[in-house]
Amino acid sequence: MSKDKTICITGAGAGIGRGTLLHFHGLGWRVAALDKDEDALAELARLLPGERCLTAVCDVGQEAPVKQAFGALTDWLDGDPLTCLVNNAGIADPFCGPLDELSLAAWQSWIDASLTAAFLCSREALPLLRRAEQASIVNISSTRSRMSEKDTFAYAAAKGGLDALTHSMAVSLGPRIRVNAILPGWIVTQPWQKERERGEPDLRPVDHAQHPAGRAGTVEDIARTVEWLAEAGFVTGEQVVVDGGMTRKMIYAD
Repeated sequence: MSKDKTICITGAGAGIGRGTLLHFHGLGWRVAALDKDEDALAELARLLPGERCLTAVCDVGQEAPVKQAFGALTDWLDGDPLTCLVNNAGIADPFCGPLDELSLAAWQSWIDASLTAAFLCSREALPLLRRAEQASIVNISSTRSRMSEKDTFAYAAAKGGLDALTHSMAVSLGPRIRVNAILPGWIVTQPWQKERERGEPDLRPVDHAQHPAGRAGTVEDIARTVEWLAEAGFVTGEQVVVDGGMTRKMIYAD
């Protein structure tokens, strides 16, 4: 393989992960997609040429599958570096119900899908990232690490932990590896699902109007931010909020 830039994205089968993967493929990068949804990865494999795209079915919250997936990535890179890792995987639905009804197993599922997954994948990616002169990790967090709706305890905790992991890794892994987090707000992901779940967003004018930017976010907004962070050599340990200004807007009761 030639030493082109390569990005590995977890949770790449749908939503932000899928859109970001296709964005970087369009930029000429080689792309590696990890997801536990085999059907979604098969769609990506049909879309993208095999020599430029690796797909690996993997539950990134579990240690053994992560080791296996990064073993496959190591073989595929054939000595070349990994330029960027995007820890995007997580449970999309933030609502877990009342605290007194939340089981430990359910709590752990949110933590593992996002926070544990980022730890495991970052750890396994380190030898590949260290081959590059400059590499980066981008963690996809959420504005819910800073503000909450009711009954989102586990999701908020997982994303808050991911923010802390971000600055801790940035301090420990620099200067060769930069680590940043993106905190998306309301991002419209329906057009970026696998084929049988794909749809058009049903948004009201008020849904857009509550954003100072005048609209809800798109997957492309996040993909372009990942692209910037992958190249921004003097930015590390940061939490970049991409929410159209929604978390800056004061809300008053009617």
